[in-house]
Amino acid sequence: MEARKVQKNDFTNLLELEEHIYPLVDVDTPNVYRNLFPYDEIPKIAFNDRIVPHNMQNEIWITDTTFRDGQQSRTPYTTEQIVKIYDYLHRLGGPKGIIRQSEFFLYSKKDRDAVYKCLEKGYKFPEITSWIRASKKDFELVKEIGLKETGILVSCSDYHIFYKMKMTRKQALTHYLSVIRECLETGISPRCHFEDITRADIFGFVIPFCVELMKLMNEYQIPIKIRACDTMGYGVNFAGAVIPRSVQGIIYGLIKHAGVPSELIEWHGHNDFYKAVSNSTTAWLYGACGVNCSMFGIGERTGNTPLEAMVFEYAQLKGTLDGMDTTVITELVEYYQKEIGYKLPSRTPFAGSSFNVTRAGIHADGLLKNEEIYNIFDTEKFLNRPPLVAVSKTSGLAGIAHWINNYYHLDEERQVTKDSELVAIVKEWVDKEYEDGRITVITDNELVCVVTDSCKKLGFIL
Repeated sequence: MEARKVQKNDFTNLLELEEHIYPLVDVDTPNVYRNLFPYDEIPKIAFNDRIVPHNMQNEIWITDTTFRDGQQSRTPYTTEQIVKIYDYLHRLGGPKGIIRQSEFFLYSKKDRDAVYKCLEKGYKFPEITSWIRASKKDFELVKEIGLKETGILVSCSDYHIFYKMKMTRKQALTHYLSVIRECLETGISPRCHFEDITRADIFGFVIPFCVELMKLMNEYQIPIKIRACDTMGYGVNFAGAVIPRSVQGIIYGLIKHAGVPSELIEWHGHNDFYKAVSNSTTAWLYGACGVNCSMFGIGERTGNTPLEAMVFEYAQLKGTLDGMDTTVITELVEYYQKEIGYKLPSRTPFAGSSFNVTRAGIHADGLLKNEEIYNIFDTEKFLNRPPLVAVSKTSGLAGIAHWINNYYHLDEERQVTKDSELVAIVKEWVDKEYEDGRITVITDNELVCVVTDSCKKLGFIL
């Protein structure tokens, strides 16, 4: 066997052995990694302690799937709602366009109307991209509308290739390449959605497939993106975990072994095992420039990576928001609740009604003295959401006054004090609740009712 050559890596300036060539490994029976995914047991996380280096790129960004994956698990948005949310995403992403793209269905007239109305906005970011069936007719539709890129489903695990498509790996590869070539022939840039990559044979199918895609990209001189889809949420970010579950290993393999540029790699996560956010951040850290998210994580089953979460992950990694307007997140919460009728769970980070509400008595005391003690950051500055103290039997007049002032966003001239008649009435009601045996904190809805009734009796409006 001929020895591999030693050559210099211009990125690390280290001598390395020449890369292995990874040919397609066609198999007669599917490899479904039954040792990792036994199905009648909980999936297993195995380790081989193979470590890959951090490789975060200078530019990283967010892409949006609110109107695609986000619509697969709920009542479809109206055209007007899509346009309004798109406006919010544009503002949230800021002048640098950190929210780089947003993908749209093109199947129905309603979908296409939304695309046309969003295109009329003339925004550079988020760029509008599409998701279509892999057919010549749909490629022409993308071109006719004036979009530059479209998503194409290329399922890559043997679960899908053998059981859903009833093909072999070679047949699937041949089929996918012919479809992608058709797309390139129309001048459209394909975004290949590698469905179920965390159960796929990375070296036997994924990398050989990506190598062929890079050849097509060079031939047509049109970018081909790879979206690594953790369709079932099996990805893990633990150092030394084995592929195909290792996020680091997948991203490293795409870059190092398949030669896919970082700017053409996106991670698309699902939250089945509560790892969507940490896995997306890990994809950034190890070389993917894009992470694909949906607003509030709304998506298939347990949902996608929440877009608002990655806004704050970006800021923590980069040390700056780079112009993103995070107050838009709160506006979106209100829009979803009032106009769409979608209410977020109260403890949803950054967005739920109770995410920065302190309930424990001793915590409330600390928060009243200095909000930094129990608030994650200046939530009033970044989200227009000042920290709140939940009212209980230990809140006292000062605690109730604090709740009223913050909940109703009262400016300094209109704020109530502990000597206010309104506060005294509310305190009397609270005391009666606990005298009657109550042991839980008072909810915001209860307080709003009491405050509203009390204001009517006193003849003024907050």
